[in-house]
Amino acid sequence: MDVDALARLRSPAGEAALASAAALVERGSTAADPLAAATALRAAGFAPDLASAALTQVVLRRRAEAKFGVDAHQMFFTRAGLEQATRRVVADRRAARLGAHLAAAGVARVTDLGCGIGADALAFARSGLAVFAVDADPAAAAMAQANGEALGLADRLDVRCADAASVDLSDVDAVFCDPARRDSGRGRRIFDPATYSPPWSFVVGLADSVPTTVLKLAPGIDHSLIPAAAEAEWVSVDGDVVEATVWCGPLATAPRRATVVRGSAVHELTGTGEVTAPVARVRRYLFDPDGAVVRSHLVAEFSTIVDGTLADPRIAYVFADAPARTPFGRCFEVIEELPFPLKQLRSALRTRGIGRLEIRKRGVAVEPDRLRRALRLSGGAEATLVLTRVRERPTALLCRIAGNSAPPPGLRAT
Repeated sequence: MDVDALARLRSPAGEAALASAAALVERGSTAADPLAAATALRAAGFAPDLASAALTQVVLRRRAEAKFGVDAHQMFFTRAGLEQATRRVVADRRAARLGAHLAAAGVARVTDLGCGIGADALAFARSGLAVFAVDADPAAAAMAQANGEALGLADRLDVRCADAASVDLSDVDAVFCDPARRDSGRGRRIFDPATYSPPWSFVVGLADSVPTTVLKLAPGIDHSLIPAAAEAEWVSVDGDVVEATVWCGPLATAPRRATVVRGSAVHELTGTGEVTAPVARVRRYLFDPDGAVVRSHLVAEFSTIVDGTLADPRIAYVFADAPARTPFGRCFEVIEELPFPLKQLRSALRTRGIGRLEIRKRGVAVEPDRLRRALRLSGGAEATLVLTRVRERPTALLCRIAGNSAPPPGLRAT
């Protein structure tokens, strides 16, 4: 997708092509035979490049529903832009928090450096902020502006194609920066912050120029890279850790925060990220903390909620004597410990008639799908197998989701 292709899609002919492509996708034509769908569009009088662009765009719009809801069907996307775009529930929450701070300070402007297709810029505009956004990619910048116009937010959104490092920040109230984390040539993910665009040296220095700075980063960011006085927040949505957000200057209210979004509910856990949880034996109930809790180094804080302990100081499984319902992790009842070697484990599972097995693991070099095939399961019972280490010893724990009335047939509770 380039600027010219976007312009063609926004023309009357492009709108007609998008409508026709949407009808084909609705009937399932693209899934059954993408080539036939493209041929049908060309037969309807659409140029081949326009037909291809319209079909791609409609498929991306359907995929984008998970992030943007019904708004996705009015927006424009690239594959890479959609993958990096912030989910609306996360972007709206961030915009509300930043907007509340700016309103208290009597200002309502934010500069978005590296806006991509505009997901966060749109959220800022929806919250009532005036947004100046830039992106070094001409197509991304044009797409962000088009998305603002499509959603009726153009009056609060000014998008330019520019290098983030070239923007004058001398009269800026707040900065949001989401550096590109994909190779511009091949579209591959970038894991080294030094090779972000703009580079990490620029990103981490923004708060020196504009204290009210928010950074959106990959969830795998090293804690050692986070500025000492900043708040680092890890966000998960329905169990998937989607990003880390760094709140700088006056925005920081806690050293570390885990935010768990489940449906429409949002739950937050805060702490220093430096507390050590006590270590004890394996107990009757095992809690598997949400990824946001683990990434934020708040497992010890979580363990206090459930009166839990660790069985190994380096493994983020929490054990307790009683079950608990918590949004910050799943709770399992430990039925028994099984032998770890493959042949003995296979025999133990067969003896207990386990035919359906969820495999969870931490701290052991096991590939769950490969292990499941090697176990050659059979039987009518189901269970969860947790593979971990207990004081450096590989351990297999047969579990069931806490709350079931009885163990599966052939199992005994510890």
